[in-house]
Amino acid sequence: MQTLAETVAGSIREKVISGTLTPGSHLSEIALCEELQVSRNTLREVFRILTKEGLLRYEANRGVFVSTPSMSTIIDIYRVRRFIECPALAQAHPRHPAAQRMRAAVDDARRCREVKDWLGVGSADIAFHSAIVELADSPRLSNFYAHISLELRLVFGLLHDPEFLHGPFIDQNGEILIELEAGRSTSAAEKLEAYLLRAERFILGAYARVASST
Repeated sequence: MQTLAETVAGSIREKVISGTLTPGSHLSEIALCEELQVSRNTLREVFRILTKEGLLRYEANRGVFVSTPSMSTIIDIYRVRRFIECPALAQAHPRHPAAQRMRAAVDDARRCREVKDWLGVGSADIAFHSAIVELADSPRLSNFYAHISLELRLVFGLLHDPEFLHGPFIDQNGEILIELEAGRSTSAAEKLEAYLLRAERFILGAYARVASST
């Protein structure tokens, strides 16, 4: 059973996932205590949990902030993603239940694109790649990847044009899924590796442009 601090930590994680809290956001103890109806001691325990996870950072005399990923963090995230996602996909059976979740995520992304809900597209993209990890049937890998997904959302939050960020990759997810559904898992994994390399270069380029303009 979760403690109150763990439950509240989950609520703050959801704010990061939804884009409500973006990298660099300052977290006010007073405002959050009132919003979440918890004591300062509980909130400080929440901050300790999320700081240990790397989601928040503490600055002396300034307070607590949502972490801002560095360029080296982005490179490491994509290295880890290739290590986890590509083998999971290469060894997958096309009728694995997670393949249905991949299909649902692709369909969700396309629906969100039609109404220009680009944050929704980002959430669908993360759901698609989380489902790829589920193909490995490893709860430990899935739990680990859930943390990577949070860091990835922080990376997305750095870039202020979600259409530019997510638009090019919607149909590429669909192409990867087509290969898997046709039983060509090796080809799907090759497409995924190329996709992740392109995405890494794309995001690093966008990150560099944002950094140079600040």
